[in-house]
Amino acid sequence: MRHSTSTSRSRLGSVLDHDTERPVGVPASGHTNGAGATTLITDLPYGPQAAEVARRAVAVALHGAEAGLLDDARLITSELATNAFASGTPPLVLCIDRTNPASGGLGVEITVTDGGCSHPAPSSPQAPGEESESGRGLLIVEALADAWSLTTAAHGTRAWCLLTREVRPSTVSP
Repeated sequence: MRHSTSTSRSRLGSVLDHDTERPVGVPASGHTNGAGATTLITDLPYGPQAAEVARRAVAVALHGAEAGLLDDARLITSELATNAFASGTPPLVLCIDRTNPASGGLGVEITVTDGGCSHPAPSSPQAPGEESESGRGLLIVEALADAWSLTTAAHGTRAWCLLTREVRPSTVSP
């Protein structure tokens, strides 16, 4: 199955080619807001490889970002993609919105949607038992994200989170 990827960028950039799993150059297209916004939307495979494809897409969308933010975004996206595969139905879609506000800093919104699930969203993540091998994904998202939400329904599930980083003033003296 071929996965489709699209971006909206304010300048020439790259997206992930899922056939070769390598970034490829694409011309600028779509909407920009003048604040250095980038949106990457990609289908994720419905299978255990969804998490890896999602992590690679984050690396492309956040190219050049601070390492700590990139690590947090990759981990969160991996957890959301895994949950979508484990609890939802196809299709799985990842959307990454990166903004560079004029005031500085970086904002990243990550959304993973799936075709829905039969059980309601938890009001808050529940800690799994000590011996449990799974069940920590939403706790990780809650710990790392500045804001997050999970909405489940029979016809679609949406997991969303926001990560922000402020520009730190330079500590180098003249």
